[in-house]
Formats: sequence, C-alpha cells, structure tokens
Amino acid sequence: MQPGNAVLLVAGGVGAGLTGSMAGLASLASYPALLAVGIPPIAANVTNTVALLSNTVGTAAGARRELRGHRRRLIRLCAVAAVGGLAGAVLLLATPTSAFEHIVPVLIALGAALLVLRDPLRRWAGHRTMSPPLLATAVFLIGIYGGYFGAAAGVLMLAVLSVAATEPLPVTNAVKSIALGAANLSAAVIYAVIAPVEWPAAALLAAGCLLGSWTGPALVRRTPERPLRFAIAVAALGLAIYLWRKAAG
Repeated sequence: MQPGNAVLLVAGGVGAGLTGSMAGLASLASYPALLAVGIPPIAANVTNTVALLSNTVGTAAGARRELRGHRRRLIRLCAVAAVGGLAGAVLLLATPTSAFEHIVPVLIALGAALLVLRDPLRRWAGHRTMSPPLLATAVFLIGIYGGYFGAAAGVLMLAVLSVAATEPLPVTNAVKSIALGAANLSAAVIYAVIAPVEWPAAALLAAGCLLGSWTGPALVRRTPERPLRFAIAVAALGLAIYLWRKAAG
C-alpha cells in the first residue's frame, strides 16, 4: 500500500474514533477514507465493520468511569444487538442494497429528530422509561442496520437509549458504543470468514480508530450536553440529506 493511502486511512480512523465515541458517526469518516484509497463499496463496507471493532475497545478503555455499574444492562443490550448484527450481515450478503439505500436516510433523520426532541418526549411520557420489549426491539433493529451498513447507527442507538433512560449524556454515549460494538462484532465474524475484507486497510483504520475513540469520552465529559446533542443531530441530519440525494440520484 502506498504511504499516502496508509496515512489517509490512519487519519480517517482517528476521525472515526472521535466522531464515533462522541456522536455515533464513525462511518462518516472511515467509509469515505476506504473509498478514497480505491476499495470497492461492498469491500469497503465490510472492511469498515471489521475495523470499527477497535472503536469499541478504545471507548471501553476511555469511558470506564461512565460504564461502571452498568454491567447487567450492557450484557442485555449487547446480546440483543449482537443477534441483530448477525442478521444484518446475512442480509447484506444475501440481498440487493437498492431498497435499503432509500430507507437509511429516513432512519438517520428519525434518530436526529429523537435526539432533538428527547426532553419533550420524556415530559410527554411522564418520565417513564421505555418498556423492556420495546427497547429490545429497537436495539435489535438498530443492530440489524449496524451489521448491514452502519452509517449513523450510533446516532440511532444514542437516540433510543437517550429516550429510554434518564441519565447524563456521557453515560448514554458510552453504553451506546459498547452495545453497537456487539453488533459490529457478530457481523465482523461473518465478514471475516466469507466477505472480501481488505485486511491491511482494516488494520490501519483500526489503529486510528483506537486512538480517536480512546480520547473521545474525555471530550464528551468536558462538553455541555445540550449543545453536543444538538450538534450530533445537525450532523446526522446533514448525513441523511446527503445519502437521500445520493440514493435518489
């Protein structure tokens, strides 16, 4: 691999680690980097899923404070998300992508809306938490999406968990990263065996992701919650518009 491409992949990984651990938008940085070095879309997609596993490792290391005391919750969420990620990987390898490309922007826009409307939704619900079956269904569906494509899957997971529980955003953000990592892990196992993973690119991207995701939680702790939440929503809405126009074109 050319040195310039290697630097681009590491830089894309750092950006993915930061945006993933802070905003759930890791693929916004990593997927274009893979395409830019000449990797075809399907191979870039599966390579991206494998590489982003290091995002989960880095976030877990950098967010130990936020994750403390949530072991049972994480086990439940990760189990459901992992089954969804496995289903998403099978779906990617077995079906055409055209229909899903039109659904993805709608899902991302919905996640952005949930983040913006989180507090009014909580007041409307009387501060009741989301029922366990509804939460499990939402996490499972997001796991499917994460295993299938994954762009802004973190935004969707963050939005659902934000509505489901009343807690500081850094805690929800850390839990989101671990749950989504479980979906990526189950999908990555499938891709590693039967999909065209570009392993040198995955290794370089993963190295950058590890560095970026390690520092991301510290930045979240120091950022006011409301501006960060709205910034994530605006970025997600911009991505939804971009993907919609791309699918329509």
